[in-house]
Amino acid sequence: MQEYSNEETLDPQDWRAVRELGHRMVDDMMNYLQTIREQPAWRPIPQAVKENLHQPLPLAPQGDEKSYQDFLENVLPYPHGNIHPRYWGFVNGTGSALGMLSEMLAATVNPNCGGANHSAVYVEQQVLDWCKEMLGYAPEASGILVSGGSMANLMGLAIARNTQLEFDIRNNGVQSVPGMMTVYCSSEAHSSVQKAVELLGLGSKALRKIPVDRHYRLDLASLEKTLSEDRQAGHVPFCIVGNAGTVNTGAIDPLEALADICQREKLWFHVDGAFGALAALAPEMRSQLAGMQRGDSLAFDLHKWMYLPYEAGCLLVKNKPAHEKAFAVVPTYLAPHDRGLMAGPPWFANYGLQLSRGFRALKIWLAFKSYGIDKFRRLIHQNILQARYLAQLAEASPELELAAPVPLNIVCFRFISPRLDEAQLNQINRELMMELHERGIAVPTSTFLQGKYVLRVAITNHRSRREDFEVLVRESIRIGKELLQRM
Repeated sequence: MQEYSNEETLDPQDWRAVRELGHRMVDDMMNYLQTIREQPAWRPIPQAVKENLHQPLPLAPQGDEKSYQDFLENVLPYPHGNIHPRYWGFVNGTGSALGMLSEMLAATVNPNCGGANHSAVYVEQQVLDWCKEMLGYAPEASGILVSGGSMANLMGLAIARNTQLEFDIRNNGVQSVPGMMTVYCSSEAHSSVQKAVELLGLGSKALRKIPVDRHYRLDLASLEKTLSEDRQAGHVPFCIVGNAGTVNTGAIDPLEALADICQREKLWFHVDGAFGALAALAPEMRSQLAGMQRGDSLAFDLHKWMYLPYEAGCLLVKNKPAHEKAFAVVPTYLAPHDRGLMAGPPWFANYGLQLSRGFRALKIWLAFKSYGIDKFRRLIHQNILQARYLAQLAEASPELELAAPVPLNIVCFRFISPRLDEAQLNQINRELMMELHERGIAVPTSTFLQGKYVLRVAITNHRSRREDFEVLVRESIRIGKELLQRM
């Protein structure tokens, strides 16, 4: 037995010390969240900190206390910023105190949710059923939680590619199709759609980016014309992607009309609802999203407009057998059994790319139960009203220009001056955005609309208040005038 006397474990030798450290961590993080409004929206990372985060591989232990202190000094003060009330960059969610604790619980249980007979997979099944009910999607549909909208779009298009044609693409590959397979989306579609088309072996030329109208919605006449031309050229259309909220402006494509075209042309209808799908919870938005539920597949993120911690994306698929057929591989070591751990419901690994899958569902399950969907409904409505308020402030300010309609929760505006030409306006607004960041005032991001560089405010933040948007407008004008004096 002597040979086993030096066996080790990662469990602590002093559980009391670790328990005390854990309590301190929770208290520190709760204080951090409680006082986040007092912090800058973003701050630059000093060079010394960057050097501290570029160290050789640690071979010897430095201990829990020192490691945690390194986190407090080098990591916590320099975040992405998306938990701050004046963060409106990209389309990032904010998280919550309960979400933080949920992640601790999930990490403690630490299950692999690829499958098998344990509680975590039943929690995920429950969450998926709730999502279908919440969005009015087909109750018999399948679904899976994924990292985010990019993965959900990739998987949705993969199912479409394997399902819509009579060729056995999974076995024979895309080279078995006598013609270029084509996908259709608006020119405002998210970049992940192009990535998905490329990764599926179709090539970016197979993605037809259809022009948009003056409201940045897919133009139906252009789509019909392109479809007809492609069929005449011997191409093989198989999927249309509709936007339930574009990332640039929040524009919603004519989803009902797209669903009708897909039905007539026997095409797969994939809806990218990364954040906009959840606007259906707000009663005044349901009519604008009509047709979303007709999607053969629907992608959306719960870490955006449901304010959950990263990662929490979702894909719903109407045709459950097609979903499974696109991904299922069952080796002998994963064969199901009648009883024991290897029994249970169908494995999620057969409905996606991952066999190793974290317990994403727990934070969603707890949030839905703890807050109730009506709470999220009110918060989403609140963000939409805040976007309209910001648009009104921008329109009422002679120094600002509203750059696009505001159908959802995204506001695009820019600083203007009659002294400047378009190139100079682009330059001053680029500088304005960086100044807002570096002064810690607020975090909008940017885009180009019709050649104009604009500040883009995407409001998926439960901590934002109307006064925060007043600060953004006031400071944008003040800094813009400062910059104007330097030109």
